[in-house]
Amino acid sequence: MRDLKQIVKAYDVRGVVPDQWDADLARAFGAAFVQVIGADAVVIGHDMRPSSPTLARAFAEGAASRGADVVEIGLCSTDQLYFASGKLDLPGAMFTASHNPAQYNGIKMCRKGAAPVGESTGLVEIRELTQSWINADGSVTIPATDAAVGTITQQDELKPYADHLRGLVDLTTIRPLKVAVDAGNGMGGHTVPTVLGGLPLDIVPMYFELDGTFPNHEANPLDPKNLVDLQAKVREVGADIGLAFDGDADRCFVVDENGDPVNPSAITALVAVRELAKAKAAGESEPVIIHNLITSWAVPEIVAENGGQVVRTRVGHSFIKEEMAKSGAIFGGEHSAHYYFRDFWRADTGMLAALHVLAALGEQTKPLSELVSVYNRYVQSGEINSTVADQAGRTAAVRAVFADEPGVSFDELDGLTVAGADWWFNLRASNTEPLLRLNVEARDEARMAELRDQVLALVRA
Repeated sequence: MRDLKQIVKAYDVRGVVPDQWDADLARAFGAAFVQVIGADAVVIGHDMRPSSPTLARAFAEGAASRGADVVEIGLCSTDQLYFASGKLDLPGAMFTASHNPAQYNGIKMCRKGAAPVGESTGLVEIRELTQSWINADGSVTIPATDAAVGTITQQDELKPYADHLRGLVDLTTIRPLKVAVDAGNGMGGHTVPTVLGGLPLDIVPMYFELDGTFPNHEANPLDPKNLVDLQAKVREVGADIGLAFDGDADRCFVVDENGDPVNPSAITALVAVRELAKAKAAGESEPVIIHNLITSWAVPEIVAENGGQVVRTRVGHSFIKEEMAKSGAIFGGEHSAHYYFRDFWRADTGMLAALHVLAALGEQTKPLSELVSVYNRYVQSGEINSTVADQAGRTAAVRAVFADEPGVSFDELDGLTVAGADWWFNLRASNTEPLLRLNVEARDEARMAELRDQVLALVRA
């Protein structure tokens, strides 16, 4: 019997097709989604993976079988699906496995207005209901209902999505920029031409061909090896900036004119400053910015200097979105290059973050490296994973070593965070793998390296 706990994660569905799930299960997920959410209509989109159209249509059939009218928007980025959910005020489902290899696929679900569906907001109930329809032999039987079957219609939301983004950030008057863009054969190849077309931008496209087998490199810019081609292209063509999108194009990574990656914390600070200025001009006295606990200390410092308040959260989009709704925050950023905007239904959109960076660069004459240098105040290790069987035991061992150091503080908002006068580190256990994730930040490179190596030695002992 198929155990859905293997593919239903904390925030989404993700697994190998057809080994772990297939169209029959997608159909069941669609019916369960409508039944749990209580939806009478839904919007569905999908990425360019070979299995995505079939799975998305099966989900639509399952949703319609429970009486929901379905709007299919076809090929789209994840943030384009969030846009459609917000604009149409409908729950939504996006078929994508983001940056995972080609054999994977998944579903990111949301309530109307792009509100997240995760473990605490309906995903467990959807999993359990779907599981109850799986027979002992692995086949799926969805019980019949008296509901009239809903309609399935198609609607193109690409241009409205682009118009909405361009209405939030004006690039029409910036200086001309040469922009290298690596879409990684993912959905950026679909959205970038429409969003950035007709602006004072000379776009140098890389891997814009939609190909869910990812023939050039993984569509995961968080891994430095997947930025190498973009870095080389920026230097080759003399671009002012490079942009790299992940497979479903909801995250955007930035490379400066020298081909050096720009820290996502610096992007968070840059966008926060712009959003604070905009909110203050509209009469908000102390706008709120969200950052997760492994974002650089520079972010809260810069927000405070620009008259904003900060709220620190756990890592993960559901925590960010929940805190944004509670606090009325105008913007939120994560170390993983997820950027969240109140003007975008509190959803994450790498494309809108990219527009802000392009505007900031094009509104003045300095190169990007100089522009972002003011936001880089500390040295970070980046996230380092260690395979550890006893995660709690190794974390306790690390805490014990630092417990006697003077001036050291501890908190356990998300894993263990240990902080000194001019350094901190966070050690978090993975939810899905036997891993401990380490992030270190210090005032200078030598102290960061010393601290990193000390903690890793304890973790891997």
